Amino acid sequence: MRDEAEEIGPCLLALAAQRAPHIDAVVLCLNNCRDGTADVVRAIDGHLPFPVHSIEVALPNASACAGRARRIAMEHAAVLAGRDGVLLTTDADARLAPDWIATNLAALAAGADAVAGRAVIEPEGAKRIPAHLHAIDARECAYAALLDEMRALLEPDPADPWPRHDEESGASIAVTLAAYRRAGGIPAVPLGEDRAFFNALRRIDARIRHAPDIAVIVSARLEGRAQGGMADTMRRRIERPDPFLDARLEPAADALRRACRRRRLRETWSMPGRGVVREAARLGLAPARLAELVTSEHFGSAWAAVEAASPVLRHRARVTLAALPAQTARALRIRDGLRREAGRVDTALRVAAE
Repeated sequence: MRDEAEEIGPCLLALAAQRAPHIDAVVLCLNNCRDGTADVVRAIDGHLPFPVHSIEVALPNASACAGRARRIAMEHAAVLAGRDGVLLTTDADARLAPDWIATNLAALAAGADAVAGRAVIEPEGAKRIPAHLHAIDARECAYAALLDEMRALLEPDPADPWPRHDEESGASIAVTLAAYRRAGGIPAVPLGEDRAFFNALRRIDARIRHAPDIAVIVSARLEGRAQGGMADTMRRRIERPDPFLDARLEPAADALRRACRRRRLRETWSMPGRGVVREAARLGLAPARLAELVTSEHFGSAWAAVEAASPVLRHRARVTLAALPAQTARALRIRDGLRREAGRVDTALRVAAE
């Protein structure tokens, strides 16, 4: 965290108020702070029911990013957690419900290796955001949910059943120490370390739960601490509305074809040698190349490698706001067709072509 003197006290008090098993320790990475954040932490530390480990770092500008700071904190926490430990991470400006830890632990106890919660903007601050941006965000979220339900219907995930959400925010992550280590920890990237971490978990076939009942409240500040983060995005959209949706949201037909290719590749991966020639043609790859890519121990790694290599799976176009109503209507038709036909791939592809 950087310069969070106003926010860190309430965050620590929210952790102290958790109705959950005992918290062994809280780790803070104070990243190039200049506003007295460390003084606030020291003043409150003795009144908390858990020890606070404050790591004060002065990172060079080139590496002074949220990804590096979160990795420093998580690596320190991993040492403290012990072999069977659990790590949770949030942001300094997050407000946590009293059952935040307990609900995350329940999802892990139910079989998840990692749990993603949602980040919800606090109501008073949300009033400062123009109404038209709230409307755009609501339509974009509805479209994202349709695409995610299509994927859930085509390739049901026992660890992440519908209903679920598709957010992966550093404001609310829980992960077993074993999964954290196998995934290689939080990537020290300048931007998007949370999604990069979940992508790493997917590559090792970790069981990820996008729990709809877990949410944290975050501030609506427009001057953020992480360059390119939520605050920068909100400010940019207020000053100059983005004509495109989030880059991860494809046109409905493209998203469907990707999901179908993923489902069929899983069948090829699980039965080596079977269907390689047919799937290679569909993916625009030489059979020998596909056979090499699907030898990975983990399907997630195989899929990531095939996605990177296949010309068919390249992201071809971004959805514009102007095209969103038509894409939403198409996604609804596909989703409804999949519901009727219990996720049959042939039916889905026929509907997508209409």
